[in-house]
Amino acid sequence: MELIDTHSHIDLGVFSDDFQQVLSRARKAGVVAQILPGVQRSGWDRIVTLCKMENDLHPAIGLHPMYLRYHAPGDIVKLSEYALSGKLVAIGEIGLDYFMEGGDPSAQQQLFEAQLEIAATAKLPILLHVRKAHDQVQKTLRSTHFCNGGIVHAFSGSLQQAEHYLKLGFLISICGTVTYDRATRIRAVAAQLPLQSLVLETDSPDIPPSVFYGQRNSPEYLPEVLAGLARIRKESMEEIAEQTTKNARTLLGLHFC
Repeated sequence: MELIDTHSHIDLGVFSDDFQQVLSRARKAGVVAQILPGVQRSGWDRIVTLCKMENDLHPAIGLHPMYLRYHAPGDIVKLSEYALSGKLVAIGEIGLDYFMEGGDPSAQQQLFEAQLEIAATAKLPILLHVRKAHDQVQKTLRSTHFCNGGIVHAFSGSLQQAEHYLKLGFLISICGTVTYDRATRIRAVAAQLPLQSLVLETDSPDIPPSVFYGQRNSPEYLPEVLAGLARIRKESMEEIAEQTTKNARTLLGLHFC
């Protein structure tokens, strides 16, 4: 089975000591591609460099709403340059976060809309980070007429919110949360959505599957996410793997064997 990890932060320092070993184990586990999102400008160059070195790593950089204090006005200009270079598969992760304390909704909104404009101009999909702000994100996507689609990273909303994203051309990403029995809402949503609307991710090093609770998450654990999803759906692991990989390839333009 071939799997695509649509959200992996293996560029972070927590993987520095064993980066190549992690990459090797992920490949042996069937992970044929990983999307590396950026969260602030200081990390973009490393992501792009790693993706040049490894053919199965693909860059998707952006300015994360949780790191507003680290962003500078010139970052938007630099992001636009990267987006128009043809080197990215998406802009992300971007979005709105109303869960964190001290967040500035107005500043987040301005940053989000600026990045949507960049993605629209470059004809790139986006990787969405959304917490407690699904309605506002969807309102913004509609009002800006954004039509390049994307992926809702580590989705945690309701079935109705997920269905609204599908109508806007987005895929719903399933992560390790689905392996926890107590995560009843996302498990119910993941069981009911059409398979053609789903992709998989690890969000390494965060959100490990239940069998690795408390440990550093890793892209090699993506089969555990697949297995967890298969347990709550009627399709086999093979069927889910084939369709979610196809979904990711189509959206992100990943043309490889």
